[in-house]
Amino acid sequence: MKNVFCLFFLLLTAALVSESRAQPCIETAVIMAPALSDATRKAFEEKLAEARTRHDLAPNAPDAVIWLGRRLAYLGQYREAIAVFSKGAAQFPSDARFLRHRGHRLISIRCFEEAIRDLKKAARLTRNRPDEVEPDGLPNARNIPTSSLQSNIWYHLALAYYVQGNFKKALPAWKRCVDLSTNPDGLVSSTNWYYMTLRRLGRDKQATKALATIGDHLDVIENQDYLTLLQLYQGKRTEAELRAALDTGSNTLSNATLGYGFGNWLLYNGREAEARVVFSQVLAGGQWSSFGFIAAEGEQ
Repeated sequence: MKNVFCLFFLLLTAALVSESRAQPCIETAVIMAPALSDATRKAFEEKLAEARTRHDLAPNAPDAVIWLGRRLAYLGQYREAIAVFSKGAAQFPSDARFLRHRGHRLISIRCFEEAIRDLKKAARLTRNRPDEVEPDGLPNARNIPTSSLQSNIWYHLALAYYVQGNFKKALPAWKRCVDLSTNPDGLVSSTNWYYMTLRRLGRDKQATKALATIGDHLDVIENQDYLTLLQLYQGKRTEAELRAALDTGSNTLSNATLGYGFGNWLLYNGREAEARVVFSQVLAGGQWSSFGFIAAEGEQ
């Protein structure tokens, strides 16, 4: 009888542990609010209010659902945004945009496997379909969108693999993203990650070849930091210039982007201790949801 009780206790414990482990990542994720200035927060809240109004007037309009989710995410309300995208994915199962945006925000809260599932499905939904320009929620200085639905699907899928250290699976996704680039901004952002992935895989000759598409007179609108990193890889910028560009006391997206790329460059050039210092500086900043910050976390 005692043995039976012990066996029952062990099975119950195993079941409880299994149930705990099975809790959805979205429920257990630790989320940090973005560092926003008062003016930025006010502007974002006004845009969110507008999106809520449009959604309330047309709750079954795909664009209204998408923009409500996007506006929630800009304010760091990631769980709420994911819930909205989930609603849209259920309502419009053939519309890949909901999975693309949900995948992005699952990456934001570090639910990488869930993001990969969404983004792989989104890639299947858009296979053999024409690509489409994706409107910017945070327009650049020229108010010209620089990305597309399919390039964003593959970009975020590649990133989800990359930040887990799965460089082999990230590589073809980055290459697909490079191939989908139709403007200098898309080219420099995807080529930067493609190059870094090749270097992490020890494919140095292929990495050097990838830099050949990056000319000296690219008209980059918003991804200047990626171009700066590519010029470092090409030997057109010096290490001193990169260090000068990094303001260690500044809490900026630029610091996270440049910092991770520079730290990675130090890492695969055999300067691991210096790389760790730079990664730590990135993590000391407040850009918790930025890709450079998330990637730096993966190096710890």
